[in-house]
Amino acid sequence: MNSTPVIRSLLDTDLYKLTMWQTFLHHYPSNQAEYRFVCRNTPQYPLARIRGAVEDQLDHLCSLRFSEDDLTWLSQRSYFKSDFIDFLRIFPLQRRYLHTSIEGDDLAIIAKGPQIHVSPFEIYVLSIVNEIYFRGFEREPALAEARRRLDAKITLMEDFESDLMTLVRPKAHPFEFFEFGTRRRFSAAWQEEVVTTLAARLPTLFKGTSNMYLASSYGLTAFGTMAHEYLQTFQAVGVQLKASQQKALETWVQEYRGDLGIALTDVIGMDAFLADLDPYFAKLFDGMRHDSGDADVWAEKALGHYKKLKIDAHGKRLVFSNGLNFPQALKLYERYADRVQVGFGIGTDLSNDTGLEPLNIVMKIVSCNGQPVAKLSDDPGKTLCEDVTFLNYLKQVFHVAPERG
Repeated sequence: MNSTPVIRSLLDTDLYKLTMWQTFLHHYPSNQAEYRFVCRNTPQYPLARIRGAVEDQLDHLCSLRFSEDDLTWLSQRSYFKSDFIDFLRIFPLQRRYLHTSIEGDDLAIIAKGPQIHVSPFEIYVLSIVNEIYFRGFEREPALAEARRRLDAKITLMEDFESDLMTLVRPKAHPFEFFEFGTRRRFSAAWQEEVVTTLAARLPTLFKGTSNMYLASSYGLTAFGTMAHEYLQTFQAVGVQLKASQQKALETWVQEYRGDLGIALTDVIGMDAFLADLDPYFAKLFDGMRHDSGDADVWAEKALGHYKKLKIDAHGKRLVFSNGLNFPQALKLYERYADRVQVGFGIGTDLSNDTGLEPLNIVMKIVSCNGQPVAKLSDDPGKTLCEDVTFLNYLKQVFHVAPERG
């Protein structure tokens, strides 16, 4: 290839891709699925221009394999099963399942085929598109600004940590944050610099990263559980649509038996999720993750639900991860750390805050087993479904008001 590889290791992905991957392999190995790339904002130059470079990177990606060192590290995570490690040992990413095209100024990317073969492409594709796109700008000025901004953020958190030490009555629960920026990073090298800098300067507050390569390279904790595609998949696996969320949660419980216990709440909206989070699931899962909608509204609903079920919220965790920055996280900490364990997943604001406008890109599942699936977010702008009839049916089944979509 004509340029530096973006992806140098198949571990350069987020933990939740592997945890969902293992679950699909064990429970639904014959699923067929389609994933589509979407850019939600307007790039500063057309993404169609980078198609050739992206294709070169995808060709390189599909030449990679998990190394024995990778597999040894993965096998030391208690939640990965030995047969999954053996599967990864022989697993090839297959280029034939990945297709690119140009639609006007837009870049179209589709991954279509067996779900256990196409689901892993998501994070790699997003990382590749981001890095190739940002190679079209002057690198050094952007990195200089990124370092200046990162230093200011760390100084803010150092001051916060210093203030914590002077409190007569500290909060009931500590402030903890995680780096969640792989999908929209400026570059792999910059994400690595961010993570190593945070680990060196904020060792008490910084608890780890979603990126498996960085976690393995620097002895950090890898964080993650499930993403939207996991619960969406259960809309098309032969269970009643009304039971799809509970089936997804039950399958997760069977697979991980107490590990990885943070549930994502906004695939059909928080209200629909809480309606399915009965005492059984509320007690089994360690907490919930916020990824859309008003954070305070979401948190109060979560806490109210625990109270209604007579569950002590101090034994649960709320993870906030919806476009967070540190000032927002500090406000949420102030409001909720005396009521519940809290955690903060910060992504783009750490991995791609350079002064250049980040791309708002996703690669989402659109169908499974020949049926449409949908994400009905608490932010209407994040709702994703290519089939309006199915989307309306989903709203009807889960009693979601039509104006949400």
